[in-house]
Amino acid sequence: MYVHEMYCALQGEGALVGLPSVFVRFAGCPFRCRWCDTAFAWDYADGVDLTPARIVEQVNRWSPRFAVLTGGEPLADRDLSVRPGLDDLTHLLKAAGKHITIETAGVLFVPDLACDLMSISPKLANAAGAKAPASHRAPEPDIEILNQLISVYPYQLKFVIESPGDIREVRAILDGLDSVRADRVMLMPQAGTREEFLRKAPAVGTLCKETDFRFGHRLHIVLWDNKRGT
Repeated sequence: MYVHEMYCALQGEGALVGLPSVFVRFAGCPFRCRWCDTAFAWDYADGVDLTPARIVEQVNRWSPRFAVLTGGEPLADRDLSVRPGLDDLTHLLKAAGKHITIETAGVLFVPDLACDLMSISPKLANAAGAKAPASHRAPEPDIEILNQLISVYPYQLKFVIESPGDIREVRAILDGLDSVRADRVMLMPQAGTREEFLRKAPAVGTLCKETDFRFGHRLHIVLWDNKRGT
């Protein structure tokens, strides 16, 4: 399994925001979202090839019991097949007593993973990268796959909001999903810097009051201005 980096930081997003966590960032993503803040991890070969057992050994160097599998896209290999070794890794982490979050765009359903929180970020039209080839553009949400993921795993849905009009697309996606709780839907301001986050956050906060969805904080941006490893 090609790992781009591992580090200990505070969880910056989602229901577990603020908790010290160990991040395992896999190398490789088949897509090219326009505002991706981890474009440095797009290349599947740009990492160190580690066995699942070795990854767990490295994770155990740090004290937090919260482990976050991220990317890139941790579920999918370059051809949208399941990332090799993923199943074994999750079960080894669980055996080591870890709480496991998987950060994914929701492009692939993988059964039988040890996963305490499937953190799903369906991509809206605002993520489309016009310069990316068609095979690498941000994926349109697949309602069937999303329904499979939220029916099998504890989940949260995180939507990146660039402008208030994006809420129409969020609602269209949610209308196709089964039994989604409003408190598991998070609206996050699209921002690459602290200044941009603070500028856009009030409008997203207003959307949350109007829709009963949760405001999605981005703590790593506010505290450390999106610095690598935070």
